[in-house]
Amino acid sequence: MYSPLISTARRNHLLAPENTPSAIRSTVDISLISEFPLLLSGHIKLQVPVFTVWGACEDVVILEKFRNGTYAIDNLHVLDEATTRCLDVGGVKLRLLGLGGALVPHKMFDNGEGNATIAGGQGTMWTTALQIGELVDTACRVFDQTETRLLVTHASPGREGIIAQLALVLKADLSISAGLHFRYATSYNEFSVQADLDGFRHKLLVGKDGFDKVWDSVKAQVDAVIDDNQRILLDKALSVIERVPPAQPQPGTTTATGEEPAWKNCWNWNLCDAAFGSLVLDIKEGRISAELKSQGFNYAYRRTATPGNVSQTPNSTISSLPNVATNPPTKGPTPVPAEKSASPMPREVKSPLAVTSPTISGKDTPKEIPFSQVKTNGTSTPSSPPSERADKDKSRRKEKRDKKDKERSERESKETEKESTEEQRDGPTPAPDAHPGYVQSGKATPVLDDAPAPPDGLEGGLKSPTTDSAGTRTPTSRRPHRHPWTLFVRLPAVVTESELRDFFGGEQAGVTRVHIPQYSQGRHRIAYVEFGDEDLMKTGLEKNSEKLNDVPVEVKIAIEREDRGDRGGRGGPRGRGGRGGYAARTFAAAGVTKRNGDARSTGENGKGRDAA
Repeated sequence: MYSPLISTARRNHLLAPENTPSAIRSTVDISLISEFPLLLSGHIKLQVPVFTVWGACEDVVILEKFRNGTYAIDNLHVLDEATTRCLDVGGVKLRLLGLGGALVPHKMFDNGEGNATIAGGQGTMWTTALQIGELVDTACRVFDQTETRLLVTHASPGREGIIAQLALVLKADLSISAGLHFRYATSYNEFSVQADLDGFRHKLLVGKDGFDKVWDSVKAQVDAVIDDNQRILLDKALSVIERVPPAQPQPGTTTATGEEPAWKNCWNWNLCDAAFGSLVLDIKEGRISAELKSQGFNYAYRRTATPGNVSQTPNSTISSLPNVATNPPTKGPTPVPAEKSASPMPREVKSPLAVTSPTISGKDTPKEIPFSQVKTNGTSTPSSPPSERADKDKSRRKEKRDKKDKERSERESKETEKESTEEQRDGPTPAPDAHPGYVQSGKATPVLDDAPAPPDGLEGGLKSPTTDSAGTRTPTSRRPHRHPWTLFVRLPAVVTESELRDFFGGEQAGVTRVHIPQYSQGRHRIAYVEFGDEDLMKTGLEKNSEKLNDVPVEVKIAIEREDRGDRGGRGGPRGRGGRGGYAARTFAAAGVTKRNGDARSTGENGKGRDAA
């Protein structure tokens, strides 16, 4: 019923439940399963020469009739252990050697129903040891150094070590097999699929061991029945089994003496079934080129999968904050301490004290509320007041990012000038703009001691802390605020923006912008990489100490710093010290300074921290 000559409608009719096996046998005739009678009678003609070997499911009686000349079909040439052909085409003398039948070790000394060296029976065909020996004898008689040898087999030398050994003995340059029934054709040599020569040898030794077990059990019986001519063929078959390349040279050897040339030079193709693809060898001007075509697998079924077949997280779209106990998130929120921290940090500063700070940004909302939904249309807004505040905060952050994008072009054009311009440090601090965008940015001017305290929650936005410190108020810089999720990168050498973007994973990793200041092209070699959100930025932070162009890269979170009025450059009158950045002064105001997880005195605030 697998015959391509049977139409779909007739196949379905024959396979109907009411049809008994006897009724099917009486209905099916040779015309439904083979065109051989039409080829034999000449009604169907082969338009080009066809060279082939028999497969695993053939009739041994018919093949013997082709062998003795009873049957003949124009342009059909059956390659076997006793028959070979040489094609002189495209500047190449191509010698065709063939071996048909499946390789079944326990049948290698069984001739089945065959009367000569061809073995088979009950519609199946297999290879025998005498066939292998006769093929070696045939190849030796016609050997010509100027020829290119192509071995055609049913069994694959990629799977069967004995067939690979046969290719070595025959000095085959190319091999074609088709016994694996793949949907894709394959092209390979042993060097491309084996880790080393020992891996290739292991495959051959496995095939040899399988043959030896059978040979040891039947040797006495075979020796008692074979004649002198068969003894010669058997000895040649045994020489194939013993053909194993020498072991790989020990480490430290200057030359790879004894390496098998076929390990790298013999090329193999394994064909898919004829209904699914083909291999075309084009021989021209002494070069043999190959073109593989395969129908391949059909993956369209994956697009028609019903939603019921896809497992979903329970309550993934309706969970709200009170359901955290029922469906805990993958990463829990930061625990809230007993006392409210007196030094909340700006969002863009990675605070060493984050483990003791209250959750103020809404970023730790349980994962059951999809961030993309809340950000775009708010369809998943929970009913609890904390979640509403988180939604509003996310909306404000979106507005802030839009505003940053508008300011970006202006910031780039003025950045070089801003870096070289001395900022006035003691001037009056301008009052914050009443525009809501500045209140929501988390970078507003610190509030004075006599200013009213912001409301307890997220509605008032993030502001600098009000402390009892006697230090001066932080001066306000005229520089545009930096993107809140920016990494500072110290480069080992001059690199391009595309190289740096690829280093952090590109758009797939959430990289929205890469900026390398013009002044950093010389000795400084620094850059800034902006990300879509805080989690993506933290993921990018893991790139610290990884290698770019074989040199480790230093990656830190970019921190807003104060104006440059009291900070000098290298070798200038302003020096390298300074008062430190915004985060350093905030820690100092709280009486605590941490650096890399270790407590330090407030006198270390201004040293060594990389600033944006």
